[in-house]
Amino acid sequence: MADCPRRQEGGASVQIQDPLFWRAGAVSTTLVMLIVLAFLSIDSYGYIRAGGINVPAYDVINRHIAYEYDWSRHASTPVVGEEELLFGQKFSADEAAQIMRKGKLVIQSRNCMNCHTFFGNGAYYGPDLTKSWLDPAWEQIWMPMTGKETKEEAMVAFLMNPDQYPTWQRRMPNLDIDEEEARAMVAYLKWLSAIDTNGFPANFGRMQPR
Repeated sequence: MADCPRRQEGGASVQIQDPLFWRAGAVSTTLVMLIVLAFLSIDSYGYIRAGGINVPAYDVINRHIAYEYDWSRHASTPVVGEEELLFGQKFSADEAAQIMRKGKLVIQSRNCMNCHTFFGNGAYYGPDLTKSWLDPAWEQIWMPMTGKETKEEAMVAFLMNPDQYPTWQRRMPNLDIDEEEARAMVAYLKWLSAIDTNGFPANFGRMQPR
């Protein structure tokens, strides 16, 4: 192998570093990191995509969803049970995907994160909505208050006219949500509740009634 070039400085011979060596090292390191990043991205996608390891397919809204404490993980986890139709309708995979898209767009268009949080992201003026479908208050308070026979219908009634139903000291404003939009939002919230969030929000499944 040829020696690196040298130059004279003050009578002393100084070895000159080969720039090609450093360039090759930088390129090699970058390529290795890109490969690692690709593997990590593929692995993460397997957990976070709809139908993945932690995130159920959209048509899970056709099933009963509960929340139970898993002592092996020391965290509450969603439990998907028997068939439990939403609004008395069984959604196909395509229909479920469509209503999820509409529900997400309604939430975005009304800027719900200005007051609420999803997965801890957003504002804290209102409650976190990640597991709101599982809140026992819908059966205990809102169904009697709205006069509706099911939880989902009570949620729709509230979303359409929140100003008619006082919520503690803070009240949700009327956002002009129509019935179709409210149903899509409820479907989206039910799907969110089935996502395994590794126990987030903390202690949600063991909170005492307010």
